[in-house]
Amino acid sequence: MSKQDDPYFPIQCGLHSEYELAIMHQLNLKLSWLDQQDIEHREKVTPLDLKTKDHQEYLVVKNMNGEHHEIRLDKILQSNVSEAIKA
Repeated sequence: MSKQDDPYFPIQCGLHSEYELAIMHQLNLKLSWLDQQDIEHREKVTPLDLKTKDHQEYLVVKNMNGEHHEIRLDKILQSNVSEAIKA
């Protein structure tokens, strides 16, 4: 799928701030999102960073298996804060 076929839609500022807070406070998230093939994923993840690439914003996460994912913000279907990461 090309960029023209799948345009990026910016998310609400409040939601963006929630992701920033989850990163700063090391909170796990329960996320549901669509990948590049529009396959839905539901996982508990640790948000690590927010990044911009090709005028699109991504949430960088690590799942419970230690795998890293870059999830396009407008592809996140649902997010819930889970709990603080235990140090």
